[in-house]
Amino acid sequence: MNICPLCNGLRNVAVHCSRCQKQMVDQGKITYYFDDYSPYMDIDMMKLVDGYPKTLIRHECVHLFYCLHCCHEEVRFIKE
Repeated sequence: MNICPLCNGLRNVAVHCSRCQKQMVDQGKITYYFDDYSPYMDIDMMKLVDGYPKTLIRHECVHLFYCLHCCHEEVRFIKE
């Protein structure tokens, strides 16, 4: 079974904004923002509808990062 190191608190990742180069804040899985119940849905099932067709087969977790300085958002693929 594959697990996301960020979602499970096993690792921290420093992501820097592509616009201002400041460190960004992890906002969690992108699928958590789909609706009120999506955080409670099966992880692999949500990967089928996350908008990225290869996340399930590549064992990637899609995280949203936010820059507090310039309000820029970026998506990053975290290897499980």
